[in-house]
Amino acid sequence: MTEVKTKIGRRSFLKISGALGGGIMIGFNWLLSCESLSLEKKGLKIPKEWFDINGYIKIGDSGMVTIFSPNPEIGQNVMTSMPMIVAEELDVPWENVIVKQGDLDEDSFKNPQTAGGSNSIKRGWDPLRMAGAAGRRMLIEAAAKEWGVSIEHLSASNGIIKEKQGNRKFNYGEIASKAVSIEIPKKLTLKDPKNYKLIGTYQKNVEGAKIVTGKPLFGLDFKRDNMLIAAIEHPPAFGMKIKNFNKKEIKKIKGIKDAFIIDTSQYMKKWNSTNAFPQIIAILGESTWKVMNAKKMLRVTWDNIGELETSEMHEKRLAKDIEKGKVLYSRMDGDPFSAFAKADKVIERTYTSPFIAHNPMEPMNFFADVKENKVELIGPTQTPKSMQDAVSKMLGIPKENITLKLTRMGGGFGRRLYTHFGLEAAAISKKVGAPVKMVYTREDDMTQGTYRPAYMSVYKAGLDKNNNLIAFSVKGVGLPDGPVIPDRFPAGSVDNYIAENKSSFTNISVGAWTAPRSHFTAGAEQSFLDEVAEVAGKDPIDFRLELFERALKYPVGDKYDYDAERYAGVLKLVKEKSNWDIDDSSSKKGVAAYFCHDSYVAVVMEVVLKNNEPKVKKVWCAADCGIVINKEGATNMIEGRIIDGIGHAMYSELKFENGSSVHKNFDTYNFIRHHQSPSDIETYFVESDIAPTGLGEPSYPPAVGALANALYKATGKRFYNQPFFKEMEA
Repeated sequence: MTEVKTKIGRRSFLKISGALGGGIMIGFNWLLSCESLSLEKKGLKIPKEWFDINGYIKIGDSGMVTIFSPNPEIGQNVMTSMPMIVAEELDVPWENVIVKQGDLDEDSFKNPQTAGGSNSIKRGWDPLRMAGAAGRRMLIEAAAKEWGVSIEHLSASNGIIKEKQGNRKFNYGEIASKAVSIEIPKKLTLKDPKNYKLIGTYQKNVEGAKIVTGKPLFGLDFKRDNMLIAAIEHPPAFGMKIKNFNKKEIKKIKGIKDAFIIDTSQYMKKWNSTNAFPQIIAILGESTWKVMNAKKMLRVTWDNIGELETSEMHEKRLAKDIEKGKVLYSRMDGDPFSAFAKADKVIERTYTSPFIAHNPMEPMNFFADVKENKVELIGPTQTPKSMQDAVSKMLGIPKENITLKLTRMGGGFGRRLYTHFGLEAAAISKKVGAPVKMVYTREDDMTQGTYRPAYMSVYKAGLDKNNNLIAFSVKGVGLPDGPVIPDRFPAGSVDNYIAENKSSFTNISVGAWTAPRSHFTAGAEQSFLDEVAEVAGKDPIDFRLELFERALKYPVGDKYDYDAERYAGVLKLVKEKSNWDIDDSSSKKGVAAYFCHDSYVAVVMEVVLKNNEPKVKKVWCAADCGIVINKEGATNMIEGRIIDGIGHAMYSELKFENGSSVHKNFDTYNFIRHHQSPSDIETYFVESDIAPTGLGEPSYPPAVGALANALYKATGKRFYNQPFFKEMEA
């Protein structure tokens, strides 16, 4: 058992109230990120009313436990794993747990309510356990008081409190109303991980049935009586604004209520990841079908107000600024310049990746109902508090007068971290004085997104006569910011090391995208290390393990941001599970390992050639992410990101001409197809009692490096520029 002091007063940690008809509710400040939506459980008596506060746990007289989550559900399966944590410490049967989505509540939530950065379980781990443990202790104390015995004579398990030496017992629902008057314990006893019964098991996605049967969960599903639908038209290129359009003609179309220009520049001062375009045309009508058809009838005159960029310009800009760009931050250990001059062998390679769209299956949409001094917002956002703040600033309406209800998101990948689509909905609603659901088309979302930046990095390594790595250099540049993370591996493992991150310029709107920077850096770094190992005549895994041993025993420099022992651990595990040392002439294996979001993942990928075309046959993955809550959901996340990594590295790119994306929809934008996906993926988790760390993104980066290295083994050709299929054809 683990004993912790609460050290937090009743108002800021636990708020206890009697439920209608009896019951105990434990509400607490969620200093965490988490995502969940409502579940439906059969056979449970659900209370008729719920407490309208921030995040909380409620125990009803039926024995049911309800958890309200303040943060968005974006598909990470945390709405299953989070209640598992509470149920474990509360010691309540899993089938008695219901989770519902909480609304945004700025007064109660002390940290931003975000879904991003693979932080949900990591930040929620302690508060969720403490809430469950507090509930268990208070129920035991209530039973002890009722029976006139000491709490030491009672135990709680599976939703039942009973005497250790007697026959009396209560289920949680029977004693819940009595626990209302119990003081919050100053100390809480948390379970020892070795005694977990629910955590670490395989549990199905509690919302899976709703998803596959088409229940209304998403923003696009939302409906309201007398609601207008708004289609929008942004400028077709970054660097343009609207001069005029055929407004009168559009307004005459049957079913169209209004059409006008919204000048977003008043609250979106420039084009960047959060601000998108300075103007939009809004078309309001009775249905999505009618406004989308009316949008096809638009005739717009555009003005150029900036440079219309092309992919060719981007490539030249990166090549120039990799040498001359502004250095954002850097690190240097030893004297790398002298070491390179003395090196017996020097290997230098350049790696690139293009802009990429997020492409969530559900395009951007949001509902807004703006009244004189009140706003109601409903929709899919990864940053509800930022959305509320932005709308408040735009409209001049106090935040306390703005409510925001969250829907499930049909994908995000960082796209919904930004606020412009909610601002657009609110601006349109204010203009027409009516409730409005604003909806993007697929083309809107793909051509006017907040894209993954384009990157270029140059890696250089120096070997001495004994093929020891004596110097290492990496410099990177991005449009606009570079991908290099100076304190990350191999920092700390090489005597002479230099890392530089540089910036360039673009007016293309960019933003966070799955595993920011790491999604490119891991592929480049791990591919380069493979090539260095080959020149040194060493096995790729053994070469990496040597570097980790150096970082562990004789670290270089003041700091590095990884645990060399855990890093090496996932490599050793994946080496064992993949039978790395067994050669098969018909297939070739590539390896990569990477650390991000506080987790360690190693991947071995097996590629075979079929009709001279490479096919990823099998993948082995080892992950160290601390305690795994729900192995079903965790495995799904690992495997999904591996497939994502293969697909985007191999096939995806977003090219620009005259300031506009060349790719408009899925018919021209390459994704991985089912037949191109791995035939088999095996996932292994390092057994650990370390607190959980990120899992939604960390398997993507090493998948890119493992793919590049496996392709080399299969084809004899190194791949330096994403998407790799273009180099396959060259």
